Amino acid sequence: MTASGRPSGPEVIWARPERAGRGPRPAHTRAEIAAAAVRVADAEGLDGVSMRRVAAETGCGTMSLYNYVPRKEDLYELMVDAVVAEYEFPDAPTGDWRADLKALCRQTRGIMHRHPWVPRLMSPVYGFSPNALRYFEYALWAMEGLDVDNGTKVELLAMLNGVITAYVSNELSTAERARTSPYSPEQEQAARTAYIMRVLAGGAYPRMARTLTEGPGEIDLDEVFARAVDRILDGFEAEARRGS
Repeated sequence: MTASGRPSGPEVIWARPERAGRGPRPAHTRAEIAAAAVRVADAEGLDGVSMRRVAAETGCGTMSLYNYVPRKEDLYELMVDAVVAEYEFPDAPTGDWRADLKALCRQTRGIMHRHPWVPRLMSPVYGFSPNALRYFEYALWAMEGLDVDNGTKVELLAMLNGVITAYVSNELSTAERARTSPYSPEQEQAARTAYIMRVLAGGAYPRMARTLTEGPGEIDLDEVFARAVDRILDGFEAEARRGS
């Protein structure tokens, strides 16, 4: 500790005792503070989360909040851990590693849609909180039937989460544009379609014209998401077969 009482180096919030061994019970818990911060972020976005705002939400003074959460980065870590608690794990994996990972991916996408600020905080830095460790332990358990080394399994999880984060970020961005536009999504799409058809009719982009003309039409985002996950799993499954 420094002379000012601050730690001399960075601390992991989970290594810091939530309550001293002696003395009165704290007025608030980390779970309460995390829940308050999540409420603010869900309602106002991540930029709405400040120590002052969360202190007001929990009913304590801003300076008092620092006694529980020394840094804003710690607050973010508490928030991420709080939403990761929403994963529902069965008592044991099914034995079908692909099916179990796909079920986890669907849950990840659902969590990010319920809490649109989560993609901004996706980072390995927050990967070792209590609930994140539960997630990793279950995911590694589910992958016991995948015949690759543990490092490759970690790469698979990282790739899946990276793709889900990018995919959901695009979904959320599209939804936000639709929400803030004075026109309906159908009007916006009609205007853009008319524009691109005029451009392509000039013949300067024949490959684009052919691609759009032969395209699948209306896109089912759930099906596209499922195919993206399947293609990643296909690649790692093929690696396992080559190594066997």
